[in-house]
Amino acid sequence: MVVENFATVGRVLVTRPAGNASDMLCSAVKAAGYDVFSQPLLVLNRLPQLPVAQCQMVSQLDRYQHIIFISSNAVHFGMGFIAEHWPQLPAGLNWYAIGSSTAARLEYFGIEAVTPGSEMTSEGLLGVLSLQNVHGQRVLIVKGEGGRDRLAQELKRRGALVEELPCYCRGLPAIAPGELAANVIGWAIEVIMITSGEGLSNLQVLLTPTETTKLKGICLIVPSQRVARMAQGAGFEQIVTADNASDLAMLRALKEWRRSTGER
Repeated sequence: MVVENFATVGRVLVTRPAGNASDMLCSAVKAAGYDVFSQPLLVLNRLPQLPVAQCQMVSQLDRYQHIIFISSNAVHFGMGFIAEHWPQLPAGLNWYAIGSSTAARLEYFGIEAVTPGSEMTSEGLLGVLSLQNVHGQRVLIVKGEGGRDRLAQELKRRGALVEELPCYCRGLPAIAPGELAANVIGWAIEVIMITSGEGLSNLQVLLTPTETTKLKGICLIVPSQRVARMAQGAGFEQIVTADNASDLAMLRALKEWRRSTGER
């Protein structure tokens, strides 16, 4: 679909998985004066049931000293499993969130989590003081299937006994070949907001090399230097790196892009 009468302020594509987090970012971008479109690049699904080993992790949650949630989605899906075993959460645990939105989700369950501040990455969380001396301590990482293992590997190197609780799976959205590129061109998108490495990887899967070449001049806003390097490797030429994947950081990066174009 081709949209006419394009606005001059800018047209932005939000690619977060469908749900409240995507809706909130879209609303924030629209409130900032941009035309906003949404096309999730990730589909998230709760695992129908946990394997026996993972069920034991949940039922024996009080064995751990540290519980880490690597995303707000990990909270959404993981706390569902935990609540089935623990109507009242065990006391004395140290809870961690990879970023502010993840911490906000944990607050809903009455959990005050430690966060790494503005560096909302595994590397940032590894700098938290209470995770420095963890030799012999048990750590549970609540996450999706697959993903990076940097956090687990470094904690193991520090001597922690680390176990992982995958509670949801990621997948590609159901988009017909050529549909994504056609929409980006038809909507006259100037900026694509990418909020994770998996989202960028799926963008590459959903675009042919020819389509990527056609779209390489579109600005990508990405949440970290790691994802920025991925975008550069994929051939994109305009990349703005946000401080992290939060709404506030994404909006600041959008403002930086607008300033770079010579407009206010």
